[in-house]
Amino acid sequence: MSSEEVTLTSTVAGFTAEGKLHTLSVWFILALRLMMGIAFFQSGIDKVLSGSFGAAGYLQNAPPANGSPVASVFVAMGNTPWFVDFVNVAVPWGEVFIGLGLLVGAFTRLAAFWGAFMMLLFYFGNWDIGHGYINGDFAYMLVFLAVAAFGAGRILGLDPYIEQYEVGGTPLVERYPWMRYLLG
Repeated sequence: MSSEEVTLTSTVAGFTAEGKLHTLSVWFILALRLMMGIAFFQSGIDKVLSGSFGAAGYLQNAPPANGSPVASVFVAMGNTPWFVDFVNVAVPWGEVFIGLGLLVGAFTRLAAFWGAFMMLLFYFGNWDIGHGYINGDFAYMLVFLAVAAFGAGRILGLDPYIEQYEVGGTPLVERYPWMRYLLG
């Protein structure tokens, strides 16, 4: 088994962080991607197959009951019929597609972004700060962001093949550089 350390350096807003990443970390990054893929795919497919997912009761009742600082926003969403209809489709199918994207490593950054967004909403909807502001929903949000930041779709995934797909004789990400925000 071959391994080494790779130095990473990043500067944001004038602050530079530097660290060494062990090359074996690639397996842990892959594990995070697959773990979240399985979790979301399973959660979504269970909701889709049951055919009984409904968000109205949750939106109207759970956030106010747990003291969420944005409870009024959730209640307003729960009292808006077209929005509830949208959420009733978006949550189960969103979980399925996010999970699939992560499992096969395709459009990984896009999937991870939407996964992080969903976890942010769940964080505020499931508000529970009895043991501090960091709970499972918040931690999952950070895992999604790490999966995106590490370009986890390039690790035994389809993203490197999609990135190199030729459009007019030019690799996709060279022709459309903005695609790097969706892939990887």
